[in-house]
Amino acid sequence: MTLNFDSYYLEPIQEKDAWRLCDFVVSNEERLKRFFPGTLASNLTPELATLFAKIKVKEFSENEEFLYTLKTKFDRSLIGMVYLKELNWKTKQGELAYCIGYTHEGQGIMTKAINSISEWAFTSQKLKTLQIIVHKTNLSSTRIAQKCGFTWQKTLLNAHTPPNEKPLDMELYERYRAL
Repeated sequence: MTLNFDSYYLEPIQEKDAWRLCDFVVSNEERLKRFFPGTLASNLTPELATLFAKIKVKEFSENEEFLYTLKTKFDRSLIGMVYLKELNWKTKQGELAYCIGYTHEGQGIMTKAINSISEWAFTSQKLKTLQIIVHKTNLSSTRIAQKCGFTWQKTLLNAHTPPNEKPLDMELYERYRAL
């Protein structure tokens, strides 16, 4: 399902996105290396990106993880990604993770993307709880969570270990489906 807003849209990952993914991660390597090291490493070459896209398409079709690409309507360039991951179908819970390219940051695009994907997750996937886990220094991501109706729940101790760093405490935000 494609989710449209303003001059942008979110669509499920496709195998044909491999070259665009590679392009996106290479040009945003500095932004991705700390909190998206796996995505970065899996897309550094066109060959790796092709394999990554195939895996993510399969996971999407099997409801294991949903990766959406964020693109412009103007030229279909890939400017970001939104994951709905860590799905627990018994408790109806999932986690959102997202990134946007440096040329599009600070424009409110990701806030609209997160609102769109949240509504899709609540209505189409029938999830009850969505989580965003963010480091306290990532002020942009914290603002997105808050603007999208997520509320701070607690600090998760040693929840993420970036490459070549010690474990970091992360902040947990949650949003619940309206009854």
